[in-house]
Amino acid sequence: MDIDAFLAVRRPTWERLDQLARRSRLTGAQADELIRLYQSAATDLSTVRSAAPDPDTVTRLSQSLARARATIAGRHEPAWRDVTGFLAVSLPAALYRIRWWSITVTLVFLALATLSGWWVATQPGVLDAMMTPEQQQEYVETAFAEYYDPGAGFAGVVWTNNAWIAAVCIGIGITGIGPAYILLTNAVSVGSMGGLMAAHGSLDTFFTLIAPHGLLELTSIFVAGAAGLRLFWAWISPGGRPRSRALAEEGRALITVAIGLVLTLFISGLIEGFVTGSSLLWWVKIAIGALALAAFWAYTLVLGGRAARAGHTGDLSEDEAGYTVAVAG
Repeated sequence: MDIDAFLAVRRPTWERLDQLARRSRLTGAQADELIRLYQSAATDLSTVRSAAPDPDTVTRLSQSLARARATIAGRHEPAWRDVTGFLAVSLPAALYRIRWWSITVTLVFLALATLSGWWVATQPGVLDAMMTPEQQQEYVETAFAEYYDPGAGFAGVVWTNNAWIAAVCIGIGITGIGPAYILLTNAVSVGSMGGLMAAHGSLDTFFTLIAPHGLLELTSIFVAGAAGLRLFWAWISPGGRPRSRALAEEGRALITVAIGLVLTLFISGLIEGFVTGSSLLWWVKIAIGALALAAFWAYTLVLGGRAARAGHTGDLSEDEAGYTVAVAG
């Protein structure tokens, strides 16, 4: 197709589309004309993309169509179907796409935490380098348990802190080093805490107080780290796409993950604020935490698998994200 000849013929129609799309008010005849021109321009865009994918023309037409679509549809009012679509399709699809990254991060984190705990509990002098014997005793007997003070205020503080960590993991994910460092320091911290408790014969207390909320809380941090590393990998290996496009697509999908993790961390914060430090039996507390974790993975694998098989990725739709030029590979 001769793109120059095509542009010469179709440009007046596109300019008229722009003129109508920029008007604040339209008569009935103008509204009908706008719709006809919109449909015609959408067909033109499809033709250009398939026959002669000129980037400038694709961008120009995409912008014109976006303005016209906004004029035709008017101001968008949030609807419950948008919320349900996000929760039932977009979020589980995005979580499903990074499931193997999440599982890998989980296994590496647990291995490092276990190694750190073993080192602290068994190597002479390590505990004394961390704190004095008196401080160790006070931490094991009172400070560790007293940290989990039941209440809405404590739950809010925990939620805010963990949501910030998750957001940072994803936000600096493109560096690769950022999320890896955050995960490493948290693994060493959790492991050292467990090693300290184990060295003083209180490992059961450690797991009783960590497990109820920690199963979902730590999993959320693992997923955040996995999302950040996935973004870094999209930069290293864009998979046949231009790097800018790969980063844009992965970044939008991972923003979906970040929003979802705010919800999961809110749930783990509620558990930490109202269950972990409560007077419930220890096995009931752990059962609540295990149920929350099982629900998360069922949500990811069942709903996410279904959404992924239907072609969803967690990214915005083509209309929302903007049209792109087809690439080879």
